[in-house]
Amino acid sequence: MVSVHEDSELVLGQFNKLIQELLRGNINRNCFRPWEIEILLDIENCNLKDGSRKETLRRYQKSVQRQMEKGVPRPMKLSEYLAGLRAKREALAARAGQETAAAPAELS
Repeated sequence: MVSVHEDSELVLGQFNKLIQELLRGNINRNCFRPWEIEILLDIENCNLKDGSRKETLRRYQKSVQRQMEKGVPRPMKLSEYLAGLRAKREALAARAGQETAAAPAELS
């Protein structure tokens, strides 16, 4: 029986191979696991701009690697990664807005 850790390492290796194929611009196979198809469709639906596509995919890959090293069994989708980035950005903007709103009151 394969342990969860080994299974996670196998999936991570397959994920890295898939992302590398996308970054190179050529996929030389026609058999995919169901989760790979979900990821490919999700990436397509995210409509990444050509200029930032490679960098976004590299950052997404690093994020998935960090998560899977912590024991997550399957890679998150790109849309989930992008939603997390948006949430962080919004939280930082809200915090910055609160700090600038509080600063004039402190000066009085």
